[in-house]
Amino acid sequence: MHSKILSSAEKLEGSMVKTLARLCSIPAVSPHNGGTGEDAKILELAKIIDELGLKDIALKVEHVDDEKAQSGRRPSLFLEYPGKKPQRLCILSHIDVVPEGDKSAWTLDPFKPEVRGTRLYGRGVSDNGMCLVSSLFALKALQDAGITPEYSILLAFVCDEEMGSHYGLEQLIERDIFRADDLVVVPDSGNDAGDFIEIAEKSMLKMKFTVTGKQVHAAYPTHGINACRAANILAHEVDEALHKKFTQENPLFDVPFSTFEPTRRAANVPAVNIVPGREVFEFDCRILPEISLDDVIAAVNEVVSDVEKRTGAKISVDFEGSNAAEPTRKDSEVCRLLMKSVKEVLNIEPLAGGIGGGTFAAFFRKKGIPAVVWSQECDGVAHQPDEYTEISYIVNNAKVFALMMAGE
Repeated sequence: MHSKILSSAEKLEGSMVKTLARLCSIPAVSPHNGGTGEDAKILELAKIIDELGLKDIALKVEHVDDEKAQSGRRPSLFLEYPGKKPQRLCILSHIDVVPEGDKSAWTLDPFKPEVRGTRLYGRGVSDNGMCLVSSLFALKALQDAGITPEYSILLAFVCDEEMGSHYGLEQLIERDIFRADDLVVVPDSGNDAGDFIEIAEKSMLKMKFTVTGKQVHAAYPTHGINACRAANILAHEVDEALHKKFTQENPLFDVPFSTFEPTRRAANVPAVNIVPGREVFEFDCRILPEISLDDVIAAVNEVVSDVEKRTGAKISVDFEGSNAAEPTRKDSEVCRLLMKSVKEVLNIEPLAGGIGGGTFAAFFRKKGIPAVVWSQECDGVAHQPDEYTEISYIVNNAKVFALMMAGE
């Protein structure tokens, strides 16, 4: 049966490439990021599914209200197909993309995908169009081979992932769509080798510091309070305190320790001879699940209080974060099934571990539904000019998903 499924997927390569190019010619950028949303792309996807001639499927569109959207709501499409078992294999991809950014940095029109050699170029062909198409054609490959899936299938094509999923999965998961025994695969992260399965994520914490002093002429600094100096002291001491206090390591993660990175700093004064009275800077923190965010926040507030007393500046901190969910077990049914299929297709032994980033999978894990993240995808091309995917990766992903569907 293996060879029949794999051969069936290989025959669909040309159709997969054409379908991916067709979908990625439609910008699906969030209305909160300067775009018009996903409506047109959802309609085209539904048309493509109809043209594929898939039998016995059920399609349903779920909407989430969004006043910024042209239609006042954001669409996500769900496809269900019955298998031998009522238990479902769910594969979730997202239909939205990020904007093209600096168009002059592209060597093609971002929304006119082009095949160049072994690659397809265009915005969204890797993130996340490739796996959207692969999941759909995995089911097509099974039907063409005359094989009934072992599991019932739920393919979810959801909106708003790139802007945080507030108008997508964050609300959809609260509806009666997903089940406790679902086997969930999120093909929204991976590498060229296809040898890493993400089963855990770190807690995330963003910290925005606003330091307020008193602006004065630089020739008379004693007449004011230099917010730049206070911010420099604060950033250094927060960085030092967090790295000194939270030294735990966890080998499950590819970066096995917590990271506390000073990142963005806002512009302050327009001239060099002005002592700034206000400074704003931010930290991005990826924290091991076993560390409490409350403990991190308490450590930061302790430093803030001390720096305020020493500098005379007033400091406020905005914290935005979420605690990590329990990891998906390596011996869970969905992880074992995925490992087996990846090994069969790519002839490798994949490693299961954790990452510092955030994916759809966190929503499921927080609901107690095991979820894994995997795809074979090109490293470092997502969100970049001249985004591309290797055509062979589209086919390989479809093969892996098809074997999973078949329970092989």
